[in-house]
Order: sequence, then structure tokens, then C-alpha cells
Amino acid sequence: NSMTAEYKVHGSIAVITMSNPPVNGLGLATRQGIVDGLQRANADAAVKAIVITGAGGAFSGGADIKEFGTDKSMQEPNLHSVINAVENSGKPVVAAIHTVCMGGGLELALGCHYRVGAPGCQVALPEVKLGILPGAGGTQRLPRVVGVEAALNMIVSGEPVKSEMIGAVPGQKLFDKMAASPEALAEEALAFAASIADVRPLPLVRNLPCKHPEGDAYFQFARNMVKGMAKNFPAPAKCVDAVEAATKRKFADGLAYERELFINLMWTPESRALRHLFFAERAASKIPDVPSDTPKRDIQKVGVIGAGTMGGGISMNFLNAGIPVTILETKQEALDRGVATIKKNYEAQVKKGKLKEDKYAQRMALLSTTLSYDDLKDCDLIIEAVFEEMGVKEAVFKQLDAVAKPGAILASNTSTLDVDKIAAFTKRPQDVVGMHFFSPANVMKLLEVVRGKETAKDVLATVMAVAKKIKKTAVVSGVCDGFIGNRMIERYSQQAGFLLDEGCTPQQVDKAIEKFGFAMGPFRMGDLAGNDIGWAIRKRRAVEQPDMKYSKTADLLCEMGRFGQKTGAGWYDYQAGKRDAIPSDVVNKMIEEHRKTLSVAPRKVSDEEIVQRLVFALVNEGAKILEEGIASKSGDIDMVYLTGYGFPIHRGGPMHYASEVGLFNVVLAMNRFAQNPMDDASAWAPAPLLVKLAAEGKAFQ
Repeated sequence: NSMTAEYKVHGSIAVITMSNPPVNGLGLATRQGIVDGLQRANADAAVKAIVITGAGGAFSGGADIKEFGTDKSMQEPNLHSVINAVENSGKPVVAAIHTVCMGGGLELALGCHYRVGAPGCQVALPEVKLGILPGAGGTQRLPRVVGVEAALNMIVSGEPVKSEMIGAVPGQKLFDKMAASPEALAEEALAFAASIADVRPLPLVRNLPCKHPEGDAYFQFARNMVKGMAKNFPAPAKCVDAVEAATKRKFADGLAYERELFINLMWTPESRALRHLFFAERAASKIPDVPSDTPKRDIQKVGVIGAGTMGGGISMNFLNAGIPVTILETKQEALDRGVATIKKNYEAQVKKGKLKEDKYAQRMALLSTTLSYDDLKDCDLIIEAVFEEMGVKEAVFKQLDAVAKPGAILASNTSTLDVDKIAAFTKRPQDVVGMHFFSPANVMKLLEVVRGKETAKDVLATVMAVAKKIKKTAVVSGVCDGFIGNRMIERYSQQAGFLLDEGCTPQQVDKAIEKFGFAMGPFRMGDLAGNDIGWAIRKRRAVEQPDMKYSKTADLLCEMGRFGQKTGAGWYDYQAGKRDAIPSDVVNKMIEEHRKTLSVAPRKVSDEEIVQRLVFALVNEGAKILEEGIASKSGDIDMVYLTGYGFPIHRGGPMHYASEVGLFNVVLAMNRFAQNPMDDASAWAPAPLLVKLAAEGKAFQ
């Protein structure tokens, strides 16, 4: 215990310092240490008052994430018991709050008799982001000190507020005193504790009044607002219920009600999905055989080859992070076009007030352009974003090998090509890696980092660190056709095609999967990406894998020249300047005509079947990817789909969702789909890993 909560006496004041890096999470040992410290101080006649604070860069970030969902988080003393011990201390307890005070850390501070705050402290109750609500009195105590509306806004959004903002509001009682600076906090808290040491009775937040002048009307308004914002998540609406209870019930009853809501939310699939996402996001940056202390290469300058849509978007990420970029093209007009697009993107942000003029100027000042490979000789990282054709890549990488300095990282933004082949075009395959950005690259969060068989460990560690710097979620993939995301989406698209053959319209398929929660269905997605891209891949497949089954409809569509939004017509019709997808009679007629050539009569397909076939097609391919070691854990696959493909967040990604449905049930459904004469039975043979986990009653790990 002494490790995670230190006890020291300064004159007549005892100081309990939480010390559980990085954010002084309230794990079992820390909770125990606080209670021990309180007992010790109350038993020592020389001690007149107690200060609780946090070591290092935080007061406390709240519950210890490692204990989440385990029995340890509820083991006594649980957080309720700790706060109880604080409130019942015979001597006054002062919280000295700085840097980070969130979740359970704020709830602990609210249980103290007094609070002294340092400026620049981030104060928040972020529980809603994990699909739950504050469970240790936050919804009952916070409204009593900052007012009902300010408290509800903080609890429903989970967003942090700066301490000086709260401290400046007249009538707020969160801080009894604001320290002059973070450095002065310790001394000022000791002086404050000495000054109130003899004041009795001890003030308790729970005894403060809690009312809203227009109670019912305000809470009705809040409920309507929340419904609009969080339609797939139950927690925000429950936050409103809990805060309302603070204004209408006795404190103890409000506390009991909060606890009941908290426990019920913990068991919702939405909260499980959000907690899974929380851990998966942190775990994605960890690579099993690359230790976290692997030395990283220094990335000061970046080169980008190609000024097209991808090259420009990739460049913007680095400019935004303050890293200088040199873009290389073969023709001046291509460079001019690329730079004009980057400017247009930034100017749109300036116009919306999202970007300040001077920031825009700073970013553009970091950009230089060139027509000569020689100008890339001092770049630390060079990313090629040229046409997706092996011959083109070969020419680029041979040039790079000739001019790049030793130790420069050479990255390819290929979405399907073999990174090992690309690496073999150079004499330094250890420095070659795939960095597959998603379009539009300046917006999409996902970055697939493709690890070749020769890629050096320090190259991987460096690229993962760079990804963080440019605010991307990086997921490591091994080398295979399509990596994680596109390899799986091909199976999804394959099913979407079969569904048309069997009786669906593109609208029906899109509507069903969008109702499930996808940002857009497969046919709207195809129109956005360009149907010609899939066409090119299928032509390549016909040569490489002639036994792959497809519906003919997508090829027929492309033969009509309907490539999607860019041509004003795809699976849907589009009006100039508008993105609305309008169902197309021409396309629906083409699908019907094609159906007549097939030997099976069309049937009515349920929305449930549509969703299961599309999603389970992803899952089965995902299981193969895990089996082959292309992805190191199922959470990585989920991150790819949540951040790159619009999979619904409240369902936690395809692999997590399959585990929620139960892998036993998923395998049964796959066996059922394999009997369908219109489908591809071989595609539905469940991956051995899936069969094994289902038989053992286990979930994906």
C-alpha cells in the first residue's frame, strides 16, 4: 500500500499523496492507502487537518482501468467506502487538485470537506464515453457545487472543463480557493488546511441544496437534446435521470438510484462495446514482439511521392502536426493541382472557423514541392502514393533506393499490393514498410501499418509513434492481398452481390445495414469510392483466382459506365452538386434482367438475413486473418472496421459483435448460408479458429 499512497505529516497537517502512475488511478492498493492514511491522521493528536493530493502529473484520473470489469474494482474498500471514510473523518479533509481530476478522482474530491484548485486542471466525469455514468456519487454531488445545468452538460458530454473556468463562475462551490499557480498549490493547500482546522461542523457537499428553477421543463428539454445526439447509446439519457434524481430525492435515495443505473449500464452491450473499443485502441499500438522501449528513428522531414488525392491528404496530416513535407511529382501541372487542392481544403476549414488564418499560413509554409528525386535526399520518411500498379511502384522504389539517405524509412501507401515484393526492389528491405492511409487521408483516422517479412523492429516502432503524432489510429497488418480491411470487405461485397441476384434491390441492402448502424451500405459505399476500383480488382482476380464466385451485376454496372458519384451515376443516380443517392430504375431493371438468366427464382430476403450475411462474411475472413497471424489480436480487426469502414461503434466491431451474438450461433448461421444454392458454399466454410472457439464456448481474444 505504501507504494501507491504516501503519508507524511507537515506540522499539524497530514498529507496523503496518491502515487499510482501514470494518472494515480484509484486501484485497490491506492484506495486502501487513503483509508489507512485517514485512520492514522485521526488517531494522531498532533494532526489537526488532512490534505489529499496526487503525485506527478495528476490529482487522479479515476478508476484504475486495469481493474475495469474485474472483481477488484468492487473489492473493499470500494470507492464508495473510501468517500464514506473521507466524509466521516473527524478532522477536516482538503483536496488539493491539479492537472487532471477526472471520474472517480473528481468524485473523491467531491467527498472531501474542502477543495483547493490549481489553474490549468482538467476537470471531468468522462464515464459516459465508456457507456456508463459516474457511479460514486458524481451525478448527485457535482450539481450541488456547480449548478444543475453545468453539471449535466459535463456528465452527458464527458468532456473536460478547465478549473479556472469553473472557479470564475459566481456561486459555484467546487473550489473553496484557487491557488495562484500549480507550483504554489501544495503550500497554499497546507495554509488553507491550517486556517480551517478548527471550523465545525465540517461542511459536506451532500448537505448543499440541489434545485433547478424550471425543473420539469428543463429535464424534458435535456432528454430531447440527448435523444437527438445519442440515439444508439442508453447512457446519456440515464445521466439525465440521475441528475434529475439529485434535484428531487433525498441524497441517500439519489445515491442508491445512481448506483442502480450504473450497474444496469455496465451490463449493456453498448457499454461492453465502448469498453472493448477503449482497450482495443490502446492495445493496437502494442506489437507482441516489439518492446515499448525499442529505440525510434528521428522523423524531422517527410517526403511524399504523388500529389493526387491520396498524396495531398497524406501531406496535410504531417503539415497539421508541424512536420515539413516535400511533395514530388513528375509534372509541374500535377504539383500545382495538388497544392491547389490542399489550399482549398484548408480554406474551407478557415471559412468554417475551424482553422485560424495564421495557423493556415504556418502549415503552408512547411510545404515544398519538387520535380527531382534529389530533393528527397535528407527526408527521414518517404511515403509513395502513386498509381496502384506494381511496375509503377518498382520504378519509384528503385529511384528512392538510389537517393534516400541511409536509415530513411521508405513507405508505400499501397492498398493491396505485396509489400515484400516492393521491398525487394531496394537494397534495404529492412527500411521498407506499408503505410496504408484511407481516403480522404486528411480525415480518416485509420492507418494500416503493413509489416513486411524484412521490416526492422525500430522501423515499426517509429511508424507507430509517427501515427500517434499525426493523430491516426495505427493497426499492424501482415502481408496478404488486401491486408486486414480490404481483404475482409471483399467478402462483404461478394455477399452484397449475391443478395441482388436473390431478390434484393441495392436500396434494400443499404437500408438494412444502415439500420444496423453502418455509416453507409455497400452500394452507396461503392458509388463513393468508385465502382471502377472494384472492377479492376475483379479483373485481376479472374486471372489469379478464377474459382472466386461473384454476382455479375457489378461488372454489368461498370460496363454501363456507371462508376458512381464521380460520373453522376452508379448503383444510384446523383444530381449535380448533390450527394443524395436516388434509386435508379435503369439499375433495378438491369438487376432484374440479369436475374432471369439465373436458374433460381428471386425471393423475399429479410433485413435480418442481409445483416447477418454481410457481417458474418467479415467475421469469417477476420477469423482466417487471425489464424494466419496477419492480425495479432481480434481487437485490431475491430479497430480497422470502427475507424476505417464505418462499422457501428455501439456494436464494437465485427469480431466483438460476433462474440456478443455467441460464436456458436455464428457458426450455425454460416452452415445455414452454405446450403444456399445462390451463394458461395466455400466462402461459408467456418474458419477452423471459429469452429474451435465456438466448440469451447469462448469469444475472440
